[in-house]
Amino acid sequence: MSTLKIAIQKSGRLNEDSIQILKDAGISIDNGIDQLKAEASNFPLEVLYLRNSDIPQYLIDGVVDIAIVGDNLLVEKGGDIEVIQKLGFSKCKVSVAVPKTFDYKSVQDLEGMRIATSYPKTVLDFFSSKGVTVDIHQISGSVEIAPNIGLADAIVDIVSSGSTLFKNNLKEVEVIFKSEAVLAVSPKVSPESQKIIDTLKFRIESVLRARKSKYILMNVPNDKIEAVGKILPVLRSLTVLPLAQEGWSSVHSVIDKDTFWDVIDQLKEAGAEGILVCPIEKMVL
Repeated sequence: MSTLKIAIQKSGRLNEDSIQILKDAGISIDNGIDQLKAEASNFPLEVLYLRNSDIPQYLIDGVVDIAIVGDNLLVEKGGDIEVIQKLGFSKCKVSVAVPKTFDYKSVQDLEGMRIATSYPKTVLDFFSSKGVTVDIHQISGSVEIAPNIGLADAIVDIVSSGSTLFKNNLKEVEVIFKSEAVLAVSPKVSPESQKIIDTLKFRIESVLRARKSKYILMNVPNDKIEAVGKILPVLRSLTVLPLAQEGWSSVHSVIDKDTFWDVIDQLKEAGAEGILVCPIEKMVL
């Protein structure tokens, strides 16, 4: 069997979350300090730790089969690289920001101005689509300082919490697109490697479903089970087990984490008591 090569960021938060999702998918990786590559002990997978900005080219060239990378980098450098799974972490925005004193009304206000960015293609595509001509200054790192030192009138950069913009007296005025970590595949992947990718993707999907869900148990009067069932978004049907106390049952199901409290309130109103909520490690459908 061939070994699948996956690229992940060498350091930083994306690296940590990437390693974690692989471990949650049951893959054991010995990722020691300063390693440039590591093999999984229980899955045909080799991890290459690369500089984030280099990963799209490694995919294009077929040096790696798959990668966990920010969607923003694929938009900038990835060409037609296929994304097979959004991973739900490392979420951010690629945004236009201007000094707080800038009286910004629309993107047309930036006509002819200097834009500092690490994403020249993204900036050019965005402003061209708006019919606005700008002067792009490509820099790497510390983009947010450019307006303060007179290098640019505005910037386009990644925004997460917005605290970096605030510290540099900038304000976000346009969101070009929203980004997150994705699982991307090389256009040169072999049929044999594709089979391993399908297995890995199945495992990761099971992990992601579990992260978005909670297992719920509750005591419900038998005459209220039908009403409770209408509230719960079950996988197939409710699990109903009789309790020792006559006329009551234990009802089990799965609920979405994002709607958790709304569902809990509805269940209480419908007659559910003793509600217990548990995390789910994996969810295989």
